[in-house]
Amino acid sequence: MARDPREVMEYGVLVVGAGPSGLSAAIRLKQLANEAGQELSVCVVEKGSEVGAHLLSGAVFEPHALDELIPDWKEKGAPLTTPAREDHFLFLTETKAYKSPFAPPQMHNHGNWIISLGNLARWMAGQAEELGVEIYPGFAAAE
Repeated sequence: MARDPREVMEYGVLVVGAGPSGLSAAIRLKQLANEAGQELSVCVVEKGSEVGAHLLSGAVFEPHALDELIPDWKEKGAPLTTPAREDHFLFLTETKAYKSPFAPPQMHNHGNWIISLGNLARWMAGQAEELGVEIYPGFAAAE
């Protein structure tokens, strides 16, 4: 049974927010500690009722950082299932859209994925917990 984070507990690292960046930090810290043979307690607090509760948007996701953080993310079932297949660049006016014959280089999404950020965070939380990170949703950080 999980402890109540309102109790006085000490951790080596406390991460505030269980979004992709907070979870990435927690995962990487535990990976580095494990590689060094060190014991490090890492806790993540999330004010949402569950991990991903505040992540309602979708995104075009470039997986390079995930490749470095969790190289076997495909085998572990990461929720990246819809590849970005086409790029379209439009000039919008008040009444019409004009398709450009080309898209600027920074708008090319080949190799990227269309994802739900909430689903990604929930999956990352599971990966963090497997490493021993304690995650407490429903608790806003006060001090």
